[in-house]
Amino acid sequence: MRIAYVCTDPGIPTFGTKGASIHVQEMLRAFLGRGAEVVLLSPRLGDRGPADLDAVRRVPLPELPKETTESRERRLLAMNAAVRAGLDANGPFDLVYERHALFAHGAMEWAAEKGVASVLEVNAPLIAEQANHRALALPAEAAKSARRAMSAAGMVSAVSKGVATYARDYGARDVHVIANAVNPARFPATKPMQGPFTIGFLGTLKPWHDVATLIEAFACLRAGPVVDARLLIVGDGPERPVLEARLAALGLRHAARFTGALRAEEVPSVLAGMHAAVAPYAGQQPFYFSPLKLYEYMAAGLPVVASRVGHLDEVVTEGRTGLLCVPDDAGALAEALTRLAKDPALRLRLGQAARHEVLAHHTWDGVAKRVLGLACLTVRDVA
Repeated sequence: MRIAYVCTDPGIPTFGTKGASIHVQEMLRAFLGRGAEVVLLSPRLGDRGPADLDAVRRVPLPELPKETTESRERRLLAMNAAVRAGLDANGPFDLVYERHALFAHGAMEWAAEKGVASVLEVNAPLIAEQANHRALALPAEAAKSARRAMSAAGMVSAVSKGVATYARDYGARDVHVIANAVNPARFPATKPMQGPFTIGFLGTLKPWHDVATLIEAFACLRAGPVVDARLLIVGDGPERPVLEARLAALGLRHAARFTGALRAEEVPSVLAGMHAAVAPYAGQQPFYFSPLKLYEYMAAGLPVVASRVGHLDEVVTEGRTGLLCVPDDAGALAEALTRLAKDPALRLRLGQAARHEVLAHHTWDGVAKRVLGLACLTVRDVA
């Protein structure tokens, strides 16, 4: 079986460290594990990447220079021709699998014209996200391109119900909700963390990750219930200077550690240095994410505290695989963390149940098997 994996998003270095990059790598790995030959088409191939992905054949697409927003968007539209040419030159394929990107429709239309099975993976309502958080110079062209991609796709794999609705609004017909997952091999069982109670966060430091509320909750803990608590923030991003300044203003900069962005292979050992992990989200924003961090926390056997937003109560079961709290409420978050800090047995029970749930039902191999099955392709079982 030959699979073309297409990712034209210029913001995703396919072999980088951000969550989207890890997602790409894990799907490539899962397809390889099921016996497929995989050809990757992307403008961001970058470094060699993990050695176990050397078998992936790499087809470079035109890189995008830094320029005006409109010029960049027109180059993305033009990239559809390069994608089609790359598929023509490197075929034949049994499946075209694409991570949906703005202004990208060539791969899905090529597959439809050739009668090749196709899957469009949609991770976010990209048009609204781009308009709200960045800049979108060609909204009409973006909408037209999205409709072309969605309507041409043989199947759409959406990471959440909210994203599935977005895909249907743009013309997708056969839509399945398939959440993010983990690679069990990355997360061996570890012993419970010792030492001062350490609260952890993993992710890109951007506004929709409400680390600001986590810092206020951390201050509440240090003020009385858990005076020696520590904060470990794994990741980097534009909000980091603001967060560090707030910690300094609270007199807590010494009690917090920022690791910066880490390679995927470094993450499990850092998670093992946490007693509890937090997935905070602001309540006023639309929630459509399938947080990779949650599944990785759970796979690492950590008790999780997540904001009660969107569908997260379907990922974290209150009192069984983690705790949920009201968003935007530092006091509520501090209360949940205090409960975990004071009850090691509860931490152990929640962490073990979370790990069992994720490893049983949310693995990348399971995602690949389901996707290939829905695309009516025969797959090899993994030993």
